[in-house]
Amino acid sequence: MGRKFIDCREFPSEMKCTVAISADNMDELVNAAVQHAVAVHGHSDTPEFRTEIQKAIHDMEPSRSVA
Repeated sequence: MGRKFIDCREFPSEMKCTVAISADNMDELVNAAVQHAVAVHGHSDTPEFRTEIQKAIHDMEPSRSVA
């Protein structure tokens, strides 16, 4: 399984948040994204919200090494 990420810029808000979070583990990423959304954006940690977060997660492209 490759690295995954979620980006706040995909969710319009007055705050114009630019935070992006990535992780190798889906559960770890969902937990971090939910913690951010609750603490910074005032969302509630519900099963429905966690489902919405999971839908917004993307696969990261592999890093390219610089020679």
